Amino acid sequence: MAEDAANIADMSFEEALRALQQVVRQLEDGEVPLDQSITLYERGEKLRAHCQARLDAAQARIEAIVLDAKGQPTGTKAFDGAE
Repeated sequence: MAEDAANIADMSFEEALRALQQVVRQLEDGEVPLDQSITLYERGEKLRAHCQARLDAAQARIEAIVLDAKGQPTGTKAFDGAE
C-alpha cells in the first residue's frame, strides 16, 4: 500500500483523475469481488484526496486582477475564495 500511495503522490492531477474514473467504472460494473472492491475503494479515496489537494494548491496560486474605477487592471491580489 505504501508503494501505491507513493505512485499516487507522483501523479499529475489529470493522471489521478483518469485513474479515479477507472476505479469508479470498475466499482460501478459490479463485477469485482468484495475484497477487491474494498481495495479499489481505498485506492479511489487516495486518488480523490490527491486530486482535491492538487485543486486546492492550484486555487491558492490563482491571482485575481485588481481593477481601478475605470475598469483598468492595476495589479493583482492573492485569491482567497472570498469576494
